[in-house]
Amino acid sequence: MYTVMVVGIIIVIVVLVLAVTTTSKAYTYKHTVDSLENNPYVDQEEGKKLEDEHKA
Repeated sequence: MYTVMVVGIIIVIVVLVLAVTTTSKAYTYKHTVDSLENNPYVDQEEGKKLEDEHKA
């Protein structure tokens, strides 16, 4: 009876530690966004129009 309880608590602690570690690594990851000039999926003319709209 007690061995099942101890094994269950150990599994819960291991899962909790792994979840906290993964979450902290995710928050420290630096996400970057490509600028419109370097984006190959946006036409150059369309990119210039979008930039002009954001500047206005």
